[in-house]
Amino acid sequence: MSSTLFPKVTVVGAGFVGATTAERIVEKGLANVVLVDVVEGMPQGKALDMMESAPIEGFGTTIVGTNSYEETKDSDIVVITAGLARKPGMSRDDLQAKNAEIVSGIVKEVASRSPKAILIVVTNPLDIMTYLAWKKSGFDRKRVIGMAGVLDSARYRYFLSLELKCAPHEVEAVVLGGHGDLMVAVPESSTYQGKPVTQLLPKEKIDAINKRTQDGGIEIVNLLKTGSAYYAPSSSAVSMVDAILKDSGKVLPCCVYLNGEYGIKEMYCGVPVSLGREGVKKVVELKLSAESQAALKKSAEHVREQVMKLNL
Repeated sequence: MSSTLFPKVTVVGAGFVGATTAERIVEKGLANVVLVDVVEGMPQGKALDMMESAPIEGFGTTIVGTNSYEETKDSDIVVITAGLARKPGMSRDDLQAKNAEIVSGIVKEVASRSPKAILIVVTNPLDIMTYLAWKKSGFDRKRVIGMAGVLDSARYRYFLSLELKCAPHEVEAVVLGGHGDLMVAVPESSTYQGKPVTQLLPKEKIDAINKRTQDGGIEIVNLLKTGSAYYAPSSSAVSMVDAILKDSGKVLPCCVYLNGEYGIKEMYCGVPVSLGREGVKKVVELKLSAESQAALKKSAEHVREQVMKLNL
C-alpha cells in the first residue's frame, strides 16, 4: 500500500512515551507518523532509526521527525505526550502549572493546523491537562480524550492475574475516575472466566491490589529512579489510536467530558467509552455499587478543584 493512503498521526513529545507510541503505531501499520519535539535533532534521529528498521519489521508506514508543527497539518489524531515527567517524591499535582503551560502551547499549534483532529492527551496530571486541551482547542468534547483508564485498568488486570494465577489478558477489569491517588478500581465489574473477582479473591487481597494499582506509576518511578513508565502508557495510547482509526467502537476506559453521565456534570473523568472515527461514540454507564459511585464522585470533584486553579 502506498504510504500516502495511510491516516496521519502526530505524536508531540519524542521522549520515552512519545517515541515508543510512535514506534508502535508505525510497526502496527496504523498510520504515518509525525514525531514533534523542541529538542533539535532528537525527533529526527529517532524517526530515522525507526525507519531503518522498516526493512526488518516489514511495515509500509512512515515516520518523520521535526522541531516544527508545519508537517503536522491535517493530522487525523494528535497524541500529546510532551511535558515534565514525575520524579521521586513528586505528586501529579506538582506538575500542573508547568505542564499546563506546555500543553496550552501545543494545543494552539496543532488545533490551528488540524482542526478536524482528535486529541489524545497523555501528559500528567492527565485529567486536568485533558480539560485544558479541550478548553484551549475549542473542539467538540467527543474529540478531546485523555489516556489513563486503559493504563490503570491494564495495571489492575496484571496485578489481579498474579493472584488468580492466570494470563493477564484473561482478566477483564475496569478502573474509573481520575488518574492518580483517587482512581476508582471497580472489583464488582472485574471478572475472570465470567466470575466477578469479588467471588474469587478475599476482600483484603482485592484491597491490596487496588492500592498497588493506585500506586502503579510511582512504584515504577521509584524503581527506575531517573524516569517513569513508558511501555504500558504507550501501549495504552496506541490501543485508543487503533480503535479510533479502525472505527471499531471498542469500549475502553478513557478520560472524557461528562455532562450528566454517572451523575457528573461539566467535568472530565475516567469512564468506559466506545471509540470510533468521531472520537467518543458513546459513554457506557456501568451499574456501580454505592461505594464505587461515591468514590467516583469524590475523584471527579478533586479534578474539578484542580481545574479551578488554572483560571480558564
